[in-house]
Amino acid sequence: MPFPVDHERDRPWMMRTYAGHSSPAESNALYRRNLAKGQTGLSVAFDLPTQTGYDPDAELARGEVGKVGVPVSHIGDLRTLFDGIPMDRMNTSMTINAPAMYLLALYLSVAEEHGADFALLAGTTQNDIIKEYLSRGTYIFPPGPSLRLITDMIAYTVANVPKWNPINVCSYHLQEAGATPVQELAFALCTAIAVLDSVRDSGQVPQEQFGEVVARISFFVNAGVRFVEEMCKVRAFGRLWDEITRERYGVENPTHRRFRYGVQVNSLGLTEAQPENNVYRILLEMLAVTASREARARAVQLPAWNEALGLPRPWDQQWSLRMQQVLAYESDLLEYEDLFAGSHVVEAKVEQLCRGAREEIDRVLEMGGAVEAVESGYLKSALVSSLALRRRRIESGEDVVVGVNRFTESEPNPLVGGADGAILTVDPAVEEAAKAAVRQWRAGRDAAAVQDALAGLRDAAKTDDNLMPPSLACARVGVTVGEWAGVLRDVFGEYRPLTGVAGASGGGHERSLTQVRQRVRRLGEQFGRPLKFLVGKPGLDGHSNGAEQIALRARDAGFEVVYSGIRLTPAQVVMAAVEEDVDVVGLSILSGSHLSVVPDVVTGLREHGLDDVPVVVGGIIPEGDARALRAAGVAKVFTPKDFEITEVLGQIIDAIEAARG
Repeated sequence: MPFPVDHERDRPWMMRTYAGHSSPAESNALYRRNLAKGQTGLSVAFDLPTQTGYDPDAELARGEVGKVGVPVSHIGDLRTLFDGIPMDRMNTSMTINAPAMYLLALYLSVAEEHGADFALLAGTTQNDIIKEYLSRGTYIFPPGPSLRLITDMIAYTVANVPKWNPINVCSYHLQEAGATPVQELAFALCTAIAVLDSVRDSGQVPQEQFGEVVARISFFVNAGVRFVEEMCKVRAFGRLWDEITRERYGVENPTHRRFRYGVQVNSLGLTEAQPENNVYRILLEMLAVTASREARARAVQLPAWNEALGLPRPWDQQWSLRMQQVLAYESDLLEYEDLFAGSHVVEAKVEQLCRGAREEIDRVLEMGGAVEAVESGYLKSALVSSLALRRRRIESGEDVVVGVNRFTESEPNPLVGGADGAILTVDPAVEEAAKAAVRQWRAGRDAAAVQDALAGLRDAAKTDDNLMPPSLACARVGVTVGEWAGVLRDVFGEYRPLTGVAGASGGGHERSLTQVRQRVRRLGEQFGRPLKFLVGKPGLDGHSNGAEQIALRARDAGFEVVYSGIRLTPAQVVMAAVEEDVDVVGLSILSGSHLSVVPDVVTGLREHGLDDVPVVVGGIIPEGDARALRAAGVAKVFTPKDFEITEVLGQIIDAIEAARG
């Protein structure tokens, strides 16, 4: 029978587009256009300097300003970003983690200027730092202080901003980093347990209000192309969350225990080869989180078909929004009760996933919990190993990826034939303008008020006081994101987690590596020592999956691998190459900063007399940029279409031989 009655429909999920670029003014214009097209919520993408607590003029920010999101340094930028947008009637999601407290403080301060009642503000700060140590890499502080910031935000918002979701526990990025469905369930739920334990143990929320804390915990889930498995996964999430919150925390109200999640369907599963196929992938992935009423997402944001090529244009984002609108308003999906209720196939799969996740949750909790499993390297190594197995299945053809490892014959694609290469490019002048603007902002503030606010933040950080009030004080007097983070760096320190490569398994590919191993051994014998491969990630791009898989396969092929993780300056990469006496430098960059930082590495190596050390680069790099990099001295450029890592290693050996010619 139709649901609820013949002529009524369920309310559609919230429709968002993950967006932001160049500047607050340009992003504001983009948001207003998207809202006019029928988007029902905002999803703010911040650039990497903002996400990692740096101002645009910081050394590490070079080449990264405005590339993968909007730069926001202070309350003036937030005013511009939300100009003309009714904040008390808008549901705003902010993809921000390590400095989430400060971005929320800025948001609340601007809402206050708008005259908005905090009790009416609705939205989400992502604020899941555990997955940053495992996948995205925009962490700043060690796990303990990071968990304290999250705890303080939850306590503050439950008391003062009751409709706000202070954390979005993210399984999304875990899947992109290699997680199986069982690992995605277990690791995300272990993160939620760590957060809830911390809030409970802090004593900031009375026990009788703990159900309200649970009710404000939301999740951000990935949906891959395996439709049935992904749909069963979100049903399993709901079942497990209900169990945990009832049995571990004694939450009796079923409304508080409801699994509340938003979704972005799988972006890293999109392909550079035959990118038009991504439209069908996105549609299937969206169905996994909308077709089942009992497991339907509260909010959906879809990537664009061309995200494997570069930054989507407004038209590309519109196409993805229209996909949601056609399903919600033209189809009859929302007229029926759950389509899968009573299916023995679905029930068996859900129970299988729950059983595996319970076992993995118990394993992590026996280690002491999610934080301890991060610090020991267990979670990271598990993800690196799982991703290696997934890549092996793709390379062998066991997992078919249409247009990549099968059905590769193709007609020319008219969608990518335009002068812009089917992507949006950010003018390099954006960065210089942002640098000048932040310097002008600093010069125009009340310097004494800024110093007083920063001193108050520093003093509070050394105690157990909630850090939201001093952060709000900083926001109101114009403290920048870099200054706020700088004070807490001084108090808490910075953190560099284990890379996970040392403890990971390469997944088994002995026969396919035989020829490469032989070449590595022969060259090593010629040089009188093993070949040494430096894998580096200059800039602020924290997506390290590709770098880790290259490092893992190179190690298995016989290279001595030097890989110290993410967030290095070009000068640090060069010094590592000099000190380690390496034979090749491989740089991985997915954020679009390659034209800014890669030439600096090439020049630095030459200045140190390492002309015979080739530089190879991998990332989301348009062909025009690849030509520019090769002209600057880069030996090889690899993009997502180069998915066979063993073949990539063969080309890297070619580059070493040519350089030593």
